[in-house]
Amino acid sequence: MAKIRNNYNFQFNNQFILQLPADLESENISRQVEGAAFSFVSPQKTQNPLLVSINHQLALELGFTLEELQLKDLATFLSGNRLIDGMKPYAMNYGGHQFGQWAGQLGDGRAINLGQIQTKKHGLKTLQLKGSGRTPYSRHADGLAVLRSSIREFLCSEAMFHLGIPTTRALSLCLTGDKVTRDMFYDGNPKQELGAVVCRVSSSFIRFGSFQLPAMRGDNKLLKQLVDFSIEQDFPHLGEPSVAVYIKWFQEISEKTCKLMIDWMRVGFVHGVMNTDNMSILSETIDYGPYGWIDAFDLKWTPNTTDAQGKRYCFGAQPEVAQWNLFQLGNAIYSLIEDAEPLNKILNDYALKYENLWLSMMQSKLGLDELIENNDADLFHRLEKLMSEEEVDMTIFYRVLSSFPEQPSLWLAHFKECFYDEGNLSDDYLAKFFQWLNDYQNRLVKNFSTAYERKNLMDGVNPKFVLRNYLAQQAIEKAEQGDYSMVDELLQVLQSPYSEQKEFEHFAIKRPEWAKNKAGCSMLSCSS
Repeated sequence: MAKIRNNYNFQFNNQFILQLPADLESENISRQVEGAAFSFVSPQKTQNPLLVSINHQLALELGFTLEELQLKDLATFLSGNRLIDGMKPYAMNYGGHQFGQWAGQLGDGRAINLGQIQTKKHGLKTLQLKGSGRTPYSRHADGLAVLRSSIREFLCSEAMFHLGIPTTRALSLCLTGDKVTRDMFYDGNPKQELGAVVCRVSSSFIRFGSFQLPAMRGDNKLLKQLVDFSIEQDFPHLGEPSVAVYIKWFQEISEKTCKLMIDWMRVGFVHGVMNTDNMSILSETIDYGPYGWIDAFDLKWTPNTTDAQGKRYCFGAQPEVAQWNLFQLGNAIYSLIEDAEPLNKILNDYALKYENLWLSMMQSKLGLDELIENNDADLFHRLEKLMSEEEVDMTIFYRVLSSFPEQPSLWLAHFKECFYDEGNLSDDYLAKFFQWLNDYQNRLVKNFSTAYERKNLMDGVNPKFVLRNYLAQQAIEKAEQGDYSMVDELLQVLQSPYSEQKEFEHFAIKRPEWAKNKAGCSMLSCSS
């Protein structure tokens, strides 16, 4: 693919391809790639690229100027339609466990890295296109993506970032001008959809599966190269690579992954497909596929149709699955350490660390100044049990809890909007609910902060706005008709998720009844 002059103010610094071994085969056909961390490949030329939305804040942080964001070739650049000087596109080689089973080589089947750019504020950042065509890792797929899944990724990655949760970022969303055939629910009813490309950004797109594949193949040389590169590029504070540093590296990944799970549970996010190839070595939220946000609190809920029966990746199972995935990473790097004891200790410490972080998280969600461990743990668990017995909207409940009135006579009216079936709450349930509120109120007496300070604390960890599934689906349906206004509107709202934003109150209401079982609003597939 021909390159155009680099009219942009940033410089490429492609350390990944400079320091790691490349695939020696240049033909872009589906195949097994041995002894290489990546394959050079060019994005597929698109028919008529159109920039639908760009994240101006992120663009400026990456080094784009306001003038550059007006350049006519911006859409061709961000869709991969044309390359600019300095780009050396490549797809990464990795494997992974999918739904608990080793799947062998997977790799970037529909993602192509344009290259790494040097930023003043954030160091090296990789620009990656999702949906830009076939790679040697596409297997039988076409490497493309459709508008609906691309909108979901574009909006959700930014929603997560502004919630304060580690994540890959989304720079832009482009239509390709091409049609893509997809069977959304794998039910034998394919249809043509609008093709799209998201440009996403991270310091590293290396995954747990990046280390698993060479380990499974017995390729210790590549395994060591990858681990050393990861340490030198993204964990330099740990020191020069060595056995001791490998252990520190694994420990930091374990601790950060544990914190990531706490954040997901705090806001009610369900990833939906926590395979090891979807676990970032930076402990960022990555690969937004059939994710979902909890409406009615349910620890057993999964948004993924493929997981509907087994519920391996349901809301409440995410912390345990993350530990299982860390175990697979520990297995992968064992040959570099040859001592299971430190790895096992880190994995065993995960459960205790998670429990302690969960208690701290719940303490902050309920606005408690200090933790009275035994009493408060019981209070927290009783609350989750109550929320599980009836359909209680998680986001709304915690938000209105920060301002609930002292008088019991006002409690039902205050919390009415949290219940999806408030007219049919039993007397027994209401008695238990009011008893919990009474116990919580008595617990707040032990706080030394004022009610105003407590509300500010709670509103700072309990968002008012999350990307509810039905909101994303409404934005998708409008965009498919050529109206992208709701995409931009949601992007604006989700950049201030903890603020009241009275003008956007309609985005903070509970899920409408019509959305409970509608496709795209309740269950989703991996189809994109």
